[in-house]
Amino acid sequence: MRSLEEVIRYKFKNPLLLEEALTHPSLAYETHKPRFDNQRLEFLGDAVIQLVLTEKLYALFPNFPEGRLTKLRARLVSREALRAFANEMDLGSYVMMGRGEEISGGRQRASTLADAFESVIGAIYLDGDLDAARKTIDNICSSAIDLVAKSPEEQNPKGQLQEVLQSISAEGPTYAVISADGPDHQKSFIVEVRWKGYLLGSGEGNSKKEAEARAACDALIKREWLCVSDES
Repeated sequence: MRSLEEVIRYKFKNPLLLEEALTHPSLAYETHKPRFDNQRLEFLGDAVIQLVLTEKLYALFPNFPEGRLTKLRARLVSREALRAFANEMDLGSYVMMGRGEEISGGRQRASTLADAFESVIGAIYLDGDLDAARKTIDNICSSAIDLVAKSPEEQNPKGQLQEVLQSISAEGPTYAVISADGPDHQKSFIVEVRWKGYLLGSGEGNSKKEAEARAACDALIKREWLCVSDES
């Protein structure tokens, strides 16, 4: 818990709130013991994140109408964006979950990571205040906010990633399906995008195309190519 507090740059006065934020519902279900889980904090954290990012966008784009601001906010609060924020914190390694959930890939599941991120923000809001939550969001989400500020136009994320990488090297990104689970009418794909052999991002979707787009969004948020180009 202390190492996570160092990552989020916030020390809890009530550590039980952080424990609650990191407790997946599967833990109570599997142990058959009544205990709290992070669903209520997820609900609260979602509202706090929406408010803070709405304030950011409102200030960044004073001339944008409501509809355009709503689309920009959707880029920042999508499940894949929240998953990327959670990965920035290595949040999956801290979540307490049932063994079955963990074996089935729960620590990497987009919904689990997104929910955990929202829950942690909700916990910080309750333990501290809105300013404390805002500081954490600013810290974790700064790269994504900068990306939106520099490129507010609605773009194809795969095309945008291709353009960025080919401005550095002639070699473009490659996409690979890592898993495809579920029945044919409701499959869930996980795709990884790599460049020069390095993992840049991953994404989950109900089609290969959707998963590839989300993987590209993940890569654009993380900007791991900066480390790759430095090593080259």
